[in-house]
Amino acid sequence: MSRPRSFDEDAVIEVAMRHFWRHGYAGTSVRDLGQVMGLGQASFYNAFGDKRSLFARCLDRYLQFGMRERIAKLEATQPPRAAIEGLLREIIARSLRDRLGCLLVNSALEVAPRDRGIASVVAARLAELEGFFRRQMEAGQRDGSIDAGRDAADVARLLMTLLLGLRVLARGRPDRAVMEGALRQALSLLDPPGTSGATRA
Repeated sequence: MSRPRSFDEDAVIEVAMRHFWRHGYAGTSVRDLGQVMGLGQASFYNAFGDKRSLFARCLDRYLQFGMRERIAKLEATQPPRAAIEGLLREIIARSLRDRLGCLLVNSALEVAPRDRGIASVVAARLAELEGFFRRQMEAGQRDGSIDAGRDAADVARLLMTLLLGLRVLARGRPDRAVMEGALRQALSLLDPPGTSGATRA
């Protein structure tokens, strides 16, 4: 019979997530993780398998208490077009406030090009984001708040690309006016013919 774990798994995953976030995947070793998590090497491997497996769990935790919570709240409380704008405005505010950037975006840039396993993890999480935008596009086209002539899948990918770009831009040029200008242009693509962001009720 296996021995019960003598540590709080959620707590140590949170610690590991923050270490990955601050130092990057490549800049974090199993030894580093063991030290910050308070685990010996054997306990680490028994509990989490390897660094990649732990990283995937850390990324899920980061998204669960960040992007997924915000998406669920917006979908439950806002009409489709407002949900799209609300998420992107939250991203601008968060990007200007948090200089560590986004763990998902950081991972896409740092690790995914060199590690197929991490690339597949990142791609699956980005698909969740794209799915949110596509659902809102399609719902907004049904209720008339979004131009029905736009290809919902293409615009969803564009909005996902904008979100990722905003996160990257904030690392090197944290300029609110620049970011909000890009957002205005993207949102203007959603307007049904004969309306604008300034005149829409």
